[in-house]
Amino acid sequence: MNLNQIHNVYFIGIGGIGMSALARYFKTIGKKVSGYDKTETELTKELQESGIAIHFEDAIRLIPEDFYVENTLVIITPAVPVTHSEWNYFIERNYQIKKRSEVLGIITKDTFCFAVAGTHGKTTTSSILGHILFQSGVDVTAFVGGIVENYDSNLIGNGKTVTVVEADEFDRSFLHLHPDIACVTSTDADHLDIYGDKASIEASFLEFADKVQDKTKLFVAKGLALKGITVAVNDDAQFKAFNVRIENSQYVFDVQTPTEILTDIRFSLPGTHNLMNALMALAMAKTYDVSTDDIRKALASFKGIRRRFSFQIQKDHLVFIDDYAHHPTEINAVHQAVRELYPNQKVLAIFQPHLFSRTRDFVEGFAASLSAFDEVILLDIYPARELPMEGVTSQWLLSKMTNPNVKLVSKTDLIPEILKSDATVIVTIGAGDIGELVKPIKKALS
Repeated sequence: MNLNQIHNVYFIGIGGIGMSALARYFKTIGKKVSGYDKTETELTKELQESGIAIHFEDAIRLIPEDFYVENTLVIITPAVPVTHSEWNYFIERNYQIKKRSEVLGIITKDTFCFAVAGTHGKTTTSSILGHILFQSGVDVTAFVGGIVENYDSNLIGNGKTVTVVEADEFDRSFLHLHPDIACVTSTDADHLDIYGDKASIEASFLEFADKVQDKTKLFVAKGLALKGITVAVNDDAQFKAFNVRIENSQYVFDVQTPTEILTDIRFSLPGTHNLMNALMALAMAKTYDVSTDDIRKALASFKGIRRRFSFQIQKDHLVFIDDYAHHPTEINAVHQAVRELYPNQKVLAIFQPHLFSRTRDFVEGFAASLSAFDEVILLDIYPARELPMEGVTSQWLLSKMTNPNVKLVSKTDLIPEILKSDATVIVTIGAGDIGELVKPIKKALS
């Protein structure tokens, strides 16, 4: 498919974090963009403010008239049900319909592509890498799965020759990509509703890794069963961060590369997992011959990503952090970072489980990771694309937890319940619509 011949791009599910980055991209390169989403959010409001028409009712009559033409590309998200009337309207009339991952595949085929894969760390690593390349003057466009604070957007740059993309393992989407340099941050079990078991996920990552012909251009977290350049924090590897210390709430560290030692690199995002993400981005940028000075400046100036250990309130007596973590490994990483920054303070975690299948598959892991916090408030499971599963509820998760200080609370009762707590550090966690509750919680706490 030739994107140059496409004039209009219509999105079904335009408000998704990955879909909205593509919508911004097509608008930036001069295409007419419109779309549907089920729910109005902060993200859809931002898209509307940029001039993109969006409606929130599944109704054929609301599709703009100038999209009823042959050279319209329709992009869909996997979350859209097969009964969706607008989708069926386009199918019946033989429009060009593509998944987001297929469109990214088309875009990356004609560019030099950096692909960031892994069950955790994709968004942060690709955002840091996009920031390094853009700040270094590379002609780059980075499509990322989060709003990068430095740009207030999930699209960095508008370059035509280099792309940075998140290589998403969901639905084996990353196999559509054409990576020139890639990394794999982790291959933990996830999306078992798609894969069935951990071995199938690992086989899929192996297939992705094989798309990178030159293994000196593939970077893998040490310990993964993949051939490539190894990367590690405080452990022997070909790219190794060591002598890690904290100064003025920043990490300062040295890096051993295959050819040199870089000293006193500064990076502000808390948590060892974020240090690893920064190191992955550094390794990929170094391999693309970005100068050490440019990398150093970009890492020091990176402000983070909305909903990734995002500080909402930061006072002496009260801290409120919001994070997108939705897997036990990610919740453990949030806990580690909180304890490192606030070692002797009481921490309240508010968690909204994401997907019935993920809750079912990792219930023991969720119970253990959440029990490590001092107090926990659980919300009901956010279903996303799924129907309820018998017996899989937040109450069931609560029954598995060893921490006695845990409550199941409705969204309407959440803020009064938070205000009852004497915790000095409050963390909201989850990938569902808990993000929409952050502003009202912040207002109530303030």
